Amino acid sequence: MSKASSHEFSVGDSVVYPAHGVGEVKGVESQAIAGMTLEVYVITFEHEKMTLRVPTKRAAASGLRPLAANDVVTQALTTLKGRARVKRTMWSRRAQEYEAKINSGDLISIAEVVRDLHRSENQPEQSYSERQLYESALDRMAREVAAIEKIDREAAVTILNKSLQKAA
Repeated sequence: MSKASSHEFSVGDSVVYPAHGVGEVKGVESQAIAGMTLEVYVITFEHEKMTLRVPTKRAAASGLRPLAANDVVTQALTTLKGRARVKRTMWSRRAQEYEAKINSGDLISIAEVVRDLHRSENQPEQSYSERQLYESALDRMAREVAAIEKIDREAAVTILNKSLQKAA
């Protein structure tokens, strides 16, 4: 299928949707809604067993984007090696900020969450909610790195963990 000039993405493209991470464009369909015809990208998220329809004209506004460029990945991995920056605010406020960063779809912001919530063996145990946010951020980042590098999620997690260990 040739890339139509009106579409930013083609069938088979890997894309990132802020609230769900990496998905694949399975098609472009026309849907009749309230008497109007709307063109939508049909995007599947294998890991969530979910299909999303995003209007093609609203794709950019919704935050739908191509996979991160190599320099962004490099910057994200460098971010993992940095020192954790943990604000001394209440956990509920920080948790909201972490959640917002994860759902921003921005790889660097997600890397900041992974870095800030990472615990090495000699550090105190995380709370359940910290662990959940950490796992969520790590998974989101690993899936994008895996899609970019064309490796599986586990191999991507290994790459991320190596960067995190250099930080310790």
